[in-house]
Amino acid sequence: MKKILFHYSIALILCMTAGLQVSAQSDKPYTEGPIWQVQFVNTKPGMTQLYLKNLGEGWVKQMRAAKDAGLILDFKVFQAPNASSSDWNLMLMYELKNYAALDGMTEKMEAISGKIFGNEETQHAGAVSRNDLRDLLGGRLTQELDFK
Repeated sequence: MKKILFHYSIALILCMTAGLQVSAQSDKPYTEGPIWQVQFVNTKPGMTQLYLKNLGEGWVKQMRAAKDAGLILDFKVFQAPNASSSDWNLMLMYELKNYAALDGMTEKMEAISGKIFGNEETQHAGAVSRNDLRDLLGGRLTQELDFK
């Protein structure tokens, strides 16, 4: 009986040790990096330059103010040819340190918008006019992966 318990104990220890080694070997080849909020936009035919001007007078100002206030780390705009008539041609992105940075972000960004663009009525009028220039195709909250 003692021999059986001894062998069982040894087997259990070996299994536990092997499990630890497998766990250590399966480490991810990356670390989780910052968060990026991505928005896909398709400008209407002939409206890309006008929309980019509007973006520079609005969204870019808001992102610069948010960056200066420490709410975001960075922001970017990418342009690409549409792959189809329903595809995006502009991608707007802003970077956050982590998911926790999203807490209270709506209120903080609304406060910045109020300072830059004025009251809610003025902001609404601007949003309506932007809809004549582009279609929003959705967005995604993504996480950057930093490979080791």
